[in-house]
Formats: sequence, C-alpha cells, structure tokens
Amino acid sequence: MSEIKAKPVKITETILRDAHQSMIATRMTTEQMLPIVDKMDKVGYHAVECWGGATFDASLRFLKEDPWDRLRKLRDGFKNTKLQMLFRGQNILGYRPYADDVVEYFVQKSIANGIDIIRIFDCLNDLRNLQTAVTAANKEKGHAQVALSYTLGDAYTLEYWTDMAKKVEDMGANSLCIKDMAGLLVPYKADELVKALKEVVDIPIELHTHYTSGVASMTYLKGVEAGCDIIDTAMSPFALGTSQPATEVMVETFKGTPYDTGLDQNLLSEIADYFRPMRDEALESGLLNPKVLGVNINTLRYQVPGGMLSNMISQLKEQGAEDKYEEVLKEVPRVRKDLGEPPLVTPSSQIVGTQAVFNVLMGERYKVATQETKGILEGKYGQTVKPFNQEVVDKVLTADEKASAITCRPADLIEPELGKIEEEMKQYKQQDEDVLTYALFPQVATDFFKYREAQQTGVDAKVADTKNGAYPV
Repeated sequence: MSEIKAKPVKITETILRDAHQSMIATRMTTEQMLPIVDKMDKVGYHAVECWGGATFDASLRFLKEDPWDRLRKLRDGFKNTKLQMLFRGQNILGYRPYADDVVEYFVQKSIANGIDIIRIFDCLNDLRNLQTAVTAANKEKGHAQVALSYTLGDAYTLEYWTDMAKKVEDMGANSLCIKDMAGLLVPYKADELVKALKEVVDIPIELHTHYTSGVASMTYLKGVEAGCDIIDTAMSPFALGTSQPATEVMVETFKGTPYDTGLDQNLLSEIADYFRPMRDEALESGLLNPKVLGVNINTLRYQVPGGMLSNMISQLKEQGAEDKYEEVLKEVPRVRKDLGEPPLVTPSSQIVGTQAVFNVLMGERYKVATQETKGILEGKYGQTVKPFNQEVVDKVLTADEKASAITCRPADLIEPELGKIEEEMKQYKQQDEDVLTYALFPQVATDFFKYREAQQTGVDAKVADTKNGAYPV
C-alpha cells in the first residue's frame, strides 16, 4: 500500500458560539470567555467561532452586553487566531430580510471590528439571499464562506449538492461549508458527498454537524478521509448532545495519521479544565438541561433538530396536549413537503414545527395557518427547492395573496433603509454600530441603550420623573 500524503485536518473551535448556544441557550458571558482567550490563542485552531448566530440577540436581551464590545475584546485577545461568525444571509442575525445597504454595512462593521471569516447561510438554500453578503465580504477583504444547509428529501440528490457547490464557488465564496444543523449526515453519506464536492470545486470544504443523532464523530472521520479540509468541534465540557463532537476526541482520533491536527492535548486539557466548572454550574442551576446531552435517533426519522423538538414539546404542554407528540412528529415531514421541502433551520424549522402543531390540535390540516406559513407560500423568504402543494396554497392564501406572491429575490422589494433607521434611533447613538444593533432588534436594542445610559450616568430612566425633570440620585 502506497504511503498516503500528509494532509492535516484543520479545526474550527465552536465553544464560544455554537456550543454554548446549543447547550445553554447562548448564556456564556464575555467575562467568562476572556480569561481563557490567551490559552486558546496558542492552540493553532484554523478559526474560533465566537460571534453571530444567536449570540447577538442573547447578549443584548439576557446578558445586558454590547455584542460589538464583546467582539472587540475577543479580537484584542486572539492575536494569532482567525475569528469566525455565523450570518443568516439577507436576514443578517435577525428573522426578516433586510435591505442590501443594511447587509453591506453589517458586513463592513463586522470585519472592521475583528471578524475574519463570515459563514453565510440561507434557510432555503436560496443563493439569491447570499450574494449581497458574499460580495460585501469580498469587498472588505474578509473570508466569505457559504454554508449549504444539509437536509434529506427527494430533491436533495448528489447532483443537487454538486450543482449548488459550483454555483457557490462561482458567486465568489472563498470556502464551502456543509452545515448539518440537525445531525442528519451519516458517515458513509458524508464520504460520498465530500468526494463528489471535491471533484467539482477547488475551494476548501468545511464540515459542520451536531451530535444530536449520535453519529457525528464517525461522520467527521469519513468526511476527513474523503478529503474534507476543516471540521467544527467543541471543547469537551460543552460537546456532544445537541452540540458538536469534542475537540480533544477528534484530535486524538487523527493522531499519527496523515490527517494529524498537530494540536497539543496538554494545552487542550487545560482549556477543558477551565470550562468544566462552567458546565457543572449550568447543570446545577438547570441552565443546562440533561435532555440535551443525550442522543435521539428520531432526529433521522423526522429530521427535527433538537431546538425545534423542545419548542414543539413546550407548545403541546401549553395546550395540555402532550399525548399528541407522536402525531405531531409524523405531521412535520408532511408539512415540510407541502411547503416545498425546505431544510429545517432557523426560521423554517420553527415555521414548519408550529404549523404541524396547529394541524394536529385543530383536527383539520391548515384550518389555521400561521402568518409565517403564509409568508413561505407567498415567497417572502425566497424560493424553495420544490414547488408547494397547490391544494395547501389554495386553502391558505386568498386570490389576492396568490396574485401578489413574490417570485423575485425578496430583498429586491425592500428600499434602502439605513438612513431611516439611523434617524429613528439617533438619540441613543454612541457608536456607528448602534445603528445596526437597532436595525436588527429595535425593541431589545432600545431597552439595552436605556440600560447602558443608566449605567453610564447613574440615572435609571425607568424611575425618572421626566415630566418634572426629577431624577433619583
């Protein structure tokens, strides 16, 4: 047997973003992160994912932290390591499409404040919703990585993935990520997929998965053997379950092989020791639910990501209908098919899950359709890979709604909005980035700005008598 050429696999560390988002609802504070940054910086990671996704919203809403300030502090600390963020295409970090001027400005400011790699995805894999962000990242000399949301279904053939990969390379992406948010990619399919992609594109391929279904480490092993360049892992205290495979385990797996990462286990062990008390504390307080640590093979049966499962269970609990759980699970694939077979990732997962709950509880399918379901059918989120079920369209949409359905890129219908947003929030602006914070989450941002001002001045606006100009000291 001929000697295999050395091809070390690179590691993107997720503990500062996806791992704590998946395990403890994105509650890790900047203060908890900073003391370990120096050690993490010495590891030799390909990148550290530390921003974007739900971290932006959670920082403001629950932690009363400025996400931009967090990014700047992490940038100061990571002198040798690239920083990566997750970006929802035209939705940025929010839940609706934004005008191009907002997307461009957000990319510009993210890179200016320290981001090196922007991972850009769209919940429908509609490439039209990715182009603006990719072009903006290229313009700012950042690394634009396009992530294709991996899913299963009739439409998602090898030909579909290779065709998409070629288009991603052509649109200017610097690398391609297979984003398996629900842990659906099984080992031998990963081997087949990576080999097929390697034949059609020259850009690096990164593999991202979750341990939810229990196969993720084996999927990485086969993916790397097939030629995958980078894998996403999490330090062991926040690995497995709904998070990623453990960094230390994958480093050990490839040790002494052509794929040897070269990372130092002693250093990784010290980093793990730092995060372990955090995990213990989260378990003790109930912030880390033991349920998210297990393996659920139903993920493969129904393609339901962990977050979507827990959301559905709480909806059924509220209605005193937990006995309908199995029925709802079976309804999910049917609704997904009706809505053009989208991948189940934010926000499409929530839309499909909620509609499935309604269909079961009402005893009649689509007797009630949510606004979001209507939005998908009206093309407000973009184009699905398969056509909608016409019977469902006829039942849910009025004749006028059908006539005005969007067929172009949704953002083409949105006027530039940056100027208007800036005017709206100018009383709170202390830095340029505040405009973007407000653009994404107006109400949450306003509450945060008021809190920030109270901290700075020692005056709490909530208890101030503004009418008579009386302020408590």
